[in-house]
Amino acid sequence: MKNPQASESTRPKSDVIEGWDPNDEQYWETTAKPIAWRTLWITTYCLLLSFCTWFMVSAIVVKLTGIGYRFDKSQLFWLNSMPGLAAGSLRIIHTFLIPIFGTRKTVAVSTLLLVIPSLGWGFAVMNPNTSYATFMILAFLAGLGGGNFSSFMPSTSLFFPKKLQGTALGIQAGLGNFGVSVAQFLIPVVIGISLVGSGQTFKTDQASQTIYLQNAAFVWVPFVLLGALLAWYGLRTVPVRANLREQFDIFSEKHTWLMTSLYIMTFGSFSGYAAVFPLLIKETYSKFPGGPEPLAYAFLGPLIGALMRVVAGPFADKLGGARVTHYSAVGLLVCAIGATFYMNPTGLESWGGFLLFMLGLFFFSGVGNASTFKQMPMIFPPRQAAGVIGWTSAIAAYGPFVFSVLIGAIIARTGSATLFFYGAAVYYAVNLVINWWFYYRKNAEKPC
Repeated sequence: MKNPQASESTRPKSDVIEGWDPNDEQYWETTAKPIAWRTLWITTYCLLLSFCTWFMVSAIVVKLTGIGYRFDKSQLFWLNSMPGLAAGSLRIIHTFLIPIFGTRKTVAVSTLLLVIPSLGWGFAVMNPNTSYATFMILAFLAGLGGGNFSSFMPSTSLFFPKKLQGTALGIQAGLGNFGVSVAQFLIPVVIGISLVGSGQTFKTDQASQTIYLQNAAFVWVPFVLLGALLAWYGLRTVPVRANLREQFDIFSEKHTWLMTSLYIMTFGSFSGYAAVFPLLIKETYSKFPGGPEPLAYAFLGPLIGALMRVVAGPFADKLGGARVTHYSAVGLLVCAIGATFYMNPTGLESWGGFLLFMLGLFFFSGVGNASTFKQMPMIFPPRQAAGVIGWTSAIAAYGPFVFSVLIGAIIARTGSATLFFYGAAVYYAVNLVINWWFYYRKNAEKPC
């Protein structure tokens, strides 16, 4: 039984919680449980804002040429890719922050930094002379939000017992992922309202209207400031004794690399498709008379993916992560092949099939996001699991960069994204075999 002096009511109010052991049933019920759930909700709120600011660029870029910026297709896809490049790189750094700075400082400061891209993009779109290079820098800075995942999630895994980590991480990642959908849903609403500054004339082939594109970035500022305050005053730190050298031992583990590949399949797909979905709709179907408005549909994919990440967490706890990942891979493979039939349309009659298979990709990537996060804490001991979660999520965060660059290049060369989806199908098939062989089949090396 844990020392009662470590209880929430009697221990000294310091940043660090000593004697932390959520796997001790009595300690969990008497002390750890309220701290863990408070940590989960505050950090999840901050993570949702991180995703909002990370993916606001994907909703803004589809409007830039309409308000007068002369960027071609390739430039738009490159602009769309930069938050993913930053997020993946910053996630590698975030992987090592919790053992060094602790939960409270890491979450609070990382959240406060989201003010930088929010203000930067707001002022940039108000100036018609803003250069492409400036937009590229601001797009990279939007990736600050994407980096936070790799410290926030491993931190949360330290607060919960193993039996609840799938549920807790599924809730946090799922609600955090909702930030993509929130951004892509809310931005079309707020840019139609006069809040700050003067508007811009947005022109299409059919009509023109006044929008306030700066609101797409400014709207997050008050929520970000609130999140930073909640984190600073509401979070504590669990001691994790691991220096940088100790944390690097995860790279000698074969399963670190196998799980990295599986998480690229799931979260890399979710984040990559979320980033390119608005532009893919615009370049593939909006060109036809009466074609769909990209932002009227783009939010649906991330919404479905995020929802399934929440829903699938408890199922992964009950059925096993490897089993759920197996069916996620099958679904991704089928939907990627199905999508190839709708990437080179001759009219809007193909729109329904395109939307169905794209939403299917979001559905199964969301399911796999939850199940892979169940697998990692089962495969690795706690300290290594936190590092592996951080590392795999860092590499998978390059999804928006890779997807945007490849799809943009393939469309520029061939006129459609069909070849990309053939390649994605091959990758899903390879990972289906990896998961089955090492984790799911009878007598697998690491059944989980």
